[in-house]
Amino acid sequence: MGIDIISILFAVLLVFNVFSAFVIVFLEKRHPTTVWAWLMLLFFLPILGFVLYLIFGQNLTRKRLFDTSEMKSIGIEDLIQEQLGAVKSGSFSFSDDIAAKHRDLIYMHLKNDGAILTQQNDVQIYIDGQNKFDALLHDISQARDHIHLQYYILRNDNLGSQIIEALRQKAAEGITVRVLYDDMGSRTLSRKDLNGILAAGGEAAAFFPKRLPLINLRLNYRNHRKIVIIDGQIGYLGGFNVGDEYVGLSNKFGYWRDTHLRLEGQAVKAAQTRFVLDWNQAHSHSKIRYDDRYFPSLFASGPCSTQIVSSGPDSEWEQIKNGYIKMINSAKHSVTIQTPYFIPDESLMDAIRIASLSGVDVRIMIPSMPDHPFVYWATYSHVGMILRAGARVYIYNRGFIHAKTITVDEEISSVGTANIDVRSFRLNFEVNAFIYHAATTKRLVDAFHYDMGTYASELTLEAYQQRSLWIRSKEAVSHLLSPIL
Repeated sequence: MGIDIISILFAVLLVFNVFSAFVIVFLEKRHPTTVWAWLMLLFFLPILGFVLYLIFGQNLTRKRLFDTSEMKSIGIEDLIQEQLGAVKSGSFSFSDDIAAKHRDLIYMHLKNDGAILTQQNDVQIYIDGQNKFDALLHDISQARDHIHLQYYILRNDNLGSQIIEALRQKAAEGITVRVLYDDMGSRTLSRKDLNGILAAGGEAAAFFPKRLPLINLRLNYRNHRKIVIIDGQIGYLGGFNVGDEYVGLSNKFGYWRDTHLRLEGQAVKAAQTRFVLDWNQAHSHSKIRYDDRYFPSLFASGPCSTQIVSSGPDSEWEQIKNGYIKMINSAKHSVTIQTPYFIPDESLMDAIRIASLSGVDVRIMIPSMPDHPFVYWATYSHVGMILRAGARVYIYNRGFIHAKTITVDEEISSVGTANIDVRSFRLNFEVNAFIYHAATTKRLVDAFHYDMGTYASELTLEAYQQRSLWIRSKEAVSHLLSPIL
């Protein structure tokens, strides 16, 4: 009798696995590599494979996660349509010749992400964590109305406690304080760490929180964005999280090299919109309204044209990756890339190789040490491919490089949260600033060349080919796993 029940349950399980496989192959729009990976798991590990599918295999593309219904109240949708028509017809009034030159990239982001082109912004660049957080703490201390702070990782260590205490003090002054963090990325942060802010009248929310102890069915989808908005007038966006390692206090990593932006101008409204959408999704019972308090009138602050572009697993298109490809395809002279992980898919790899084979000076900088071993060796397996195409690769030796920066022809650039890997392009919620301004881009290029000449060593094709059999084996395994890293 017991055997019959077990046989029936096993048969039901197999039928369910076949049905799940059918759903994956025929009903969900997935990348072929992903399809085959899940089919293998479902057929060879029927029980474990299904559990893993429940946790890691959800497809959010068709799900409406973010409420955009109130965006009409501040005219965002009308402005998107107005800019689309003007850019397409050639009647748009560009304040920068570089932006006008790259109108097709601007149009793509407008069309597929609703990323409004903002002009006459002031953009400051921070490549050192202490400088960035000194500036942030100063701006927090000057806040007069509200502080919206969002990080993938928020720790309650030395740096984190400084930030949390600064926010508590502002909340106690009557300033509206909202803190949004990723439940997985900030898993060491407990709710009691934020009690001071909450007791002072501030609010806090976790993105995709676990509903059951130790179980989070959405842990594979992480909000990797880092955004701070102060009074609707100052914005921060880039690669730094909040933790001691980001100011060089980690014994493991040493100096932390990253890139972050401080924004003033209309770009702050675009970043604020992104924060509001994320907050309202995570804290639906206390939503932010789209009113003048959070979207005040802003005046020209500088010469920089910028689009704030978002991507995530809920999107039909991989907007940031497509932006990278479009930028690289437009290159005539040079491309520089700084990234902690270099695991591009075939489309981005082809763009980089074609640029190199076409005589474009392509230079890529990656870390000398791993923070995730499989990702590290997958990175090395991919740089070997572009070395053969003539690209130049540099290994950053002063600690860890975490910057996510691309420049093209010393004209246009992108800085943000998206790494060059499948996770950032398909699974994480990311945000990048695409910058159409030669002087700002030149500052990023100069930072690259300074790192290259001072703290980096070149990895030549000859040196790469001399790596040991053990390293080649680790690269081979990691390369095979790269679609799911």
